[in-house]
Amino acid sequence: MPKAVRDKLNLHAGDKLEFIIEDGDGVRVVPVTAPLAKLKGIVPAPPKAVTLDEMDAAVRRAASRQ
Repeated sequence: MPKAVRDKLNLHAGDKLEFIIEDGDGVRVVPVTAPLAKLKGIVPAPPKAVTLDEMDAAVRRAASRQ
């Protein structure tokens, strides 16, 4: 795969590709992405659960600083 194409698709060694045959003579190459469920567990759970009210208050505080 040419470097310009790898750069455009943000590809790295080991990435998987899907080749899609289009109408006519075209072929589209797209990176294969992992389903969201496969990402579960990558980020550790927070040490303390946060309520929706606490999240809303944090968003309001951050918005008021801008």
